[in-house]
Amino acid sequence: MKKWFLVTVLLTISLSNAFSQELSAINETVFKTGEQLSYKFKYGFFTGAEATLRVEDGGKKIEGHPTYHIIADGKTAGTFDIFYKVRNRYETYVDRTTLSPYFYTENRREGGYRHSDNVTFDNENNKITANKGVFPFKGKVFDFVSAYYFARKIDISKIRIGEKFNMEYFLEDGIHTLSITYIGKEKADCGLGEFNCLKFNPTIIPGRIFRKDSKLYLWITDDNNRIPIKAHVELIVGSVTMELTDAKGLKYPLNPIK
Repeated sequence: MKKWFLVTVLLTISLSNAFSQELSAINETVFKTGEQLSYKFKYGFFTGAEATLRVEDGGKKIEGHPTYHIIADGKTAGTFDIFYKVRNRYETYVDRTTLSPYFYTENRREGGYRHSDNVTFDNENNKITANKGVFPFKGKVFDFVSAYYFARKIDISKIRIGEKFNMEYFLEDGIHTLSITYIGKEKADCGLGEFNCLKFNPTIIPGRIFRKDSKLYLWITDDNNRIPIKAHVELIVGSVTMELTDAKGLKYPLNPIK
C-alpha cells in the first residue's frame, strides 16, 4: 500500500471534480492568491494523514501570461507516521485566466519509495514532456492539482442527477481518462460545520487497495467557493474519510448551516 496516500488524494481532491470537463466555465475565478485549504484523512477512527493546498502568485510570466503557483503537500500523521512515513509535494504553475497548466512537478517520499517527475505542458503544440517521454494530446489535459482548481470555476447550473462526465489528466507515464456521476444535493459535515453540498461518485479501479464493489463519494460546497469538504472511499480493508479542517484566504465567505 505504499501508494495509498497518492491514490486517495488524487481521487478525492482532483478527480472528484471531473464532471466539469464537458461543461462551460464561468468567467470569474472562484479563488484568489493566499487561499489555503487543510484536510485530514481518517482510517477508521484514526487520523492517518494530512494535506494542505495553497495558492501563491506565480512570480513570473510564462509565454507572456501571469500565473498562479499552486502547491499541495501531503504527509502521514500519528501512528501511521511512525510505521510508514509519507512526505509528498505536488506543484503546478497555471495560467491565471484559463487555469491551463504550464509546468507540474511531484516529489514523493513514501516509506523507502522515492519518485519525482517534471512535466511541461505545451498547450500550443498539444504535447506533454515528462521524465518518461513525450505524450501528444487533444483538448484539455491537466495534472491533478490544476484539475481541481479548474473544476471549481465550472458552470454546473444545468447538471442533472445521474449525468456522467469524463476528464483527461496526466500522471507519471501517460494520459488517463476517468468518469464521474452527479448524485444530487445533500448536507454534509466536517470540522468546520455542516454545509449544503453537491454529491459526486467518481469511478475507481479495483485492485490492491479497492474492492470490486468499492464506492467513492465526495461532497462539494454548493456555494461560490466550490470546496470539497468531505470524501469517503471504501478499501479492501476498512475505509478512508477525508474532511476539511481549515480554510483561509477564501475569496467568498464559507457559510455553514446554522
